[in-house]
Parts: sequence; C-alpha cells; structure tokens
Amino acid sequence: MSYLYTAIGDSLTTGFGALPGNGFVPTYRRMAEGTLRTQVYSQNLGVNGLTSGELEQRLRYPVYQQALRDANIITISIGGNDLIQAAKAIRRTPARESQILSQSLAECKRNFTDIVRTVYGIKEGSRSRYILRVVGLYNPHPEVREGDAWVTQFNRYAAQFSNQVYGFADIFPIFTRRGRELLSIDQVHPNGRGYKVMAEQLHRLGYGYL
Repeated sequence: MSYLYTAIGDSLTTGFGALPGNGFVPTYRRMAEGTLRTQVYSQNLGVNGLTSGELEQRLRYPVYQQALRDANIITISIGGNDLIQAAKAIRRTPARESQILSQSLAECKRNFTDIVRTVYGIKEGSRSRYILRVVGLYNPHPEVREGDAWVTQFNRYAAQFSNQVYGFADIFPIFTRRGRELLSIDQVHPNGRGYKVMAEQLHRLGYGYL
C-alpha cells in the first residue's frame, strides 16, 4: 500500500528560497515515509505569490479537485501573500495601516474558512482515510508594526479548526526566535533550515488514522 500527498498553497509550498528537494513538501514527504513505512507519492500544486482568495478560486479547477480527492495527506500554506499585499498598501498610505490590516485579516479568514470547507466537501465522497495539515504563518515583514498581531490572529483562527483530521503547525514562535537564521537571502522566504523546521512541526502532529 502507498499514500498520496497533495500540497496546495503559495511559495512556501513550492519551496521558494531553498535548493530543489529542500522545501517543506519533499522534506515532510520523506519524514512521512519513514513513519508510515511505505511509499508516499507527492503532488505539489503550490503557486508562487498565491493569495487566499486565489487559492479559494483554484479549488474549483478539476486538477485541484482530483488531486485532493485522491490524497491521503493534504497540506495547505496560505495567507502570507495577503499580509505582503497589505504591507505594500501600507507603504503607499501609511496613515491607513490599521484599517488596511484589519480588512486584509478579515478577508483572509473568510477565504481560509471557504478553503477548508471546500477541501472537506471534496473529501466527503472519498472512502480513503486522510489527514489535513495547515502550516501556520510567520511575519515576513517585521517592520510592519502590527504585522505580528495580524499573524498571531490568523494563526489563532486557523488553529481553532483542529480535530481528528485537521492539524495546525505553529511555526511563528520558532521563526520569531531564530529569525534570520531560517530565512533565505531575500529575508522573506525560508531557507532549507527554515523549511526543515516547518516539516518537523508538521511531522510532530502525527499521521492520525492513516
């Protein structure tokens, strides 16, 4: 018996900033193989720059629906680009920082809820057991004064979905503590060490009923 792992999300899912094979998706896949003691095949549908609204739209595409329907392991990384876009808007109109961030956070939460519901809906017709894992956010723009609060609130919101199928990997404290050591040369995306931390946090959540 083998398992299929489908990864959806943004540039964290693609592994941007690390050498090929060192993103969290291939690293987590290898960890899963070691624990489950069977072959785990992966399908990476990550897209650089993807926002929560864009991922919500993509879940209507047949290729996404089929990949999720077949999957035993699903990971989602989303939300970072929503914050990055808000940070760009703040640079244009600094006086509106609080308003921009609160609107962005509300929209991101709404989209995230829709994404999770859609995944559950797709899996309803599937007989195979599966787990859904969400990678929490860190703050890619520490210079934005309220950025940490935005990330904390999003992570708290995403964590509350946790159940027997759904697990949330909180990476924010580690990235806050170890900072630059875990980031690539652009100081926004993780490097290989950062992605390994993400994979380890996912791995610690276990593999449920698989």
